[in-house]
Amino acid sequence: MMRYVLGLFLTACALLASCSGLSAAEPLYQTYRATADKLIGAALEDTGGYEKLAFLCDRIGNRLCGSSALDRAIQWAAAQMKKDGLENVVTPAVKVPHWVRGRESASIMEPVQRQLHLLGLGGSVATPKEGITAEIVVVGNFDELERFGRPAVEGKIVVYNVPFVNYGQTVQYRSHGASRAAKLGALAALVRSVTPVSLQATHTGSMNYDADAPKIPTAAISIEDATLIQRLVSAGNKVVVHLAMEAQTLPDADSANVIGEIPGREKPEELVVIGGHIDSWDVGEGAQDDGSGCITALEAAALIKQLGLKPRRTIRVVLWTNEENGLAGGKAYREWIGSNLAHHTAAVEMDGGAEKPVGFGFSAKGDNSREDASIARLQEIGKLLERIGAGEIRRGGGGADISPLTSEGIPSLSLQTVGVRYFDWHHTEADTMDKVRLEDLRLNIAAMAVMTYILADMPETLTTVEGAQ
Repeated sequence: MMRYVLGLFLTACALLASCSGLSAAEPLYQTYRATADKLIGAALEDTGGYEKLAFLCDRIGNRLCGSSALDRAIQWAAAQMKKDGLENVVTPAVKVPHWVRGRESASIMEPVQRQLHLLGLGGSVATPKEGITAEIVVVGNFDELERFGRPAVEGKIVVYNVPFVNYGQTVQYRSHGASRAAKLGALAALVRSVTPVSLQATHTGSMNYDADAPKIPTAAISIEDATLIQRLVSAGNKVVVHLAMEAQTLPDADSANVIGEIPGREKPEELVVIGGHIDSWDVGEGAQDDGSGCITALEAAALIKQLGLKPRRTIRVVLWTNEENGLAGGKAYREWIGSNLAHHTAAVEMDGGAEKPVGFGFSAKGDNSREDASIARLQEIGKLLERIGAGEIRRGGGGADISPLTSEGIPSLSLQTVGVRYFDWHHTEADTMDKVRLEDLRLNIAAMAVMTYILADMPETLTTVEGAQ
């Protein structure tokens, strides 16, 4: 009799744990294998995602904040969400920076005459109307700049000939190079494009002015031009360059985030947010950065909808504005959700291009036990993506647009790819539709769809799996 009572008690405990959603006893890869296979199968045959990305890139084009093209992209995306069957489609207003490039050029005047490949950095001021003609000082890093000092830099144009190591390490010269040079009296700063490979391509991107430094014009030049100038200077030549830029910053412009949902069947108030940023730089078509991220999220939701899948929680697709030069969209989204932050159970961002996916990066604010438990659960989902080579779960994930959520404790993921060519095209005229392979885009859509659906449907959330705090 005692054994019978004990057996009933243990059975009841097991049922209670299962219903509470706190037990990780049932492997997700068993529960969701059939559903994952359906989603992957649909994604690998999908043509809608590629067609949508082609329309965004080829028919609308690049989408810098403040441009009419970005306005058209926002309107198109909202209409497309409705067409795909998403509900609660809204476009909450966001004020964004409005920087305009204008005409720009640069040439070597001495000891030879040679046109330079130039692309102004976002946020730069203009040169005087007549331009700037000055001698060049070439440096390989900030320490070398400081060793030169004001006597060697004042009244000259600084060229940062800094080879690409990785984006995080090398981009600081684009971001802070102008102000570091200005503090020593430089008239302008030219930065070797932040890329490992170049075919006379120039890579733009945002820059920042320090409050305690004069604002001087700054632009990117190609690797070939930066190394040419280096060779001329190293050979003992005085190198003189003429620089002309019409860049200006106008009053903040009106823009918007684009939001659509698949409402949850049991817990519609709980949210899994996925998306990318709809703005781009004013060159190329913004195909890899980040049209591909937007379309991957949108098409993943569309496939979930098409297959008649109804997750427990709400899936919310967000296409953020102004990631490139201000992050206003991500900040505005945080303000827009207000106290509903606590209802966000996960956020997934894709902003690394659509090369072949390898898996997801993951970050969770809190102690190691929470992150370990969440990663173990995600690895179960990862097993369902091994058939397409996208099952790896790495520590360190998230993204710029979801960073306001990450910083407040929302479990955050980023869809990660091999990233072999991304920085070849990043922020250039070459970021065009032809750089996105249909096969790779399909794989990204498959990975996003499987991860998103299971996060939205599994009994527990990443913050409540066994071992999480």
